Amino acid sequence: MSYKVALNFEDGVTRFINCNETDTVADASYRAGINIPLDCRDGACGACKLFCESGSFDGGSYIEDALSDDEAKEGYALACQMKPKTDLVLRVLAPASACKTAITTTKAVVTGVELLSPSTIGLNVTLANPLAFLPGQYVNIAVPGAGGQVRAYSFSSKPGDVAAGFLIRNIPNGLMSTWLTTQAKPGDELTLTGPSGSFFLREARRPLLLLAGGTGLAPMLSMLAEMAETAPGQPVHLIYGVTHDADLVEVEKIEAYGAKIAGFSWSACVASPESVYPNKGFVTQHIPDGALNGGDVDVYLCGPPPMVEAVRAHFQNIGVVPASFYYEKFAPTSAAPGKAA
Repeated sequence: MSYKVALNFEDGVTRFINCNETDTVADASYRAGINIPLDCRDGACGACKLFCESGSFDGGSYIEDALSDDEAKEGYALACQMKPKTDLVLRVLAPASACKTAITTTKAVVTGVELLSPSTIGLNVTLANPLAFLPGQYVNIAVPGAGGQVRAYSFSSKPGDVAAGFLIRNIPNGLMSTWLTTQAKPGDELTLTGPSGSFFLREARRPLLLLAGGTGLAPMLSMLAEMAETAPGQPVHLIYGVTHDADLVEVEKIEAYGAKIAGFSWSACVASPESVYPNKGFVTQHIPDGALNGGDVDVYLCGPPPMVEAVRAHFQNIGVVPASFYYEKFAPTSAAPGKAA
């Protein structure tokens, strides 16, 4: 039997390999042309130490100097000894370049561009081949006609499909925004480089709290799409915050995914004082006490830097330290040439 193993390198590059249940991760990696650092292959040096984010495995045999009992209990393993029992997500303690591998490039064709709100553009593409990525990860998309300049966007769609989607912030005079709103049409070709990023859905071992700000909803939709098919087995609560009423998008998708996820709940809030939406203010004002589960919770947060800092300060002020806290900040990039951002 073969399992899918995601290798997430410390520089954010992710590569996927297939590993037979009788093979070690190191052997499968080398077959795929990925040279995970190792010296001995006997479980004696510890050079190939990895951290298992998700999945189960047989750790094999090794000596204490290579991997301590405490490290093994935390989830560390040796690539030269571990054999998968399920699909795995592994954190490689080295950059991709040191392992003689690189980020991959994929071609895609635009199938649709929609202005979902004044602040949000929906981009849908068909990939040349199904792309494996971890729910929450992003790709760099080359802006057509911009001399190789790229912009990073998180998938809003489920991994493994040829159809992929993105939520893109509509920035006045923004390089990608301008191309999408004035030139893009079905059939246009795009070049995607990735996947990348350490912000992705891990195996659910406790309740999940998802906090999204604006187009930070994109990776959360990808996570929900995954959970709708592979039940997390834990309560999941999403809070989605925007600035204006018109900024609320993809509500139907949230509800559709949520209907398939046992124990799912969600709410939205609008920051503008002029809002007529029932929930006003910021996400920190709408986190139910039960959603934090006394700190025994995995928090996923994606939004602009002020939101991320506000949530971190909120947790500190109320004295809650989440068991796991994964976050990703995003900020507008440079505008089109010759124009102010």
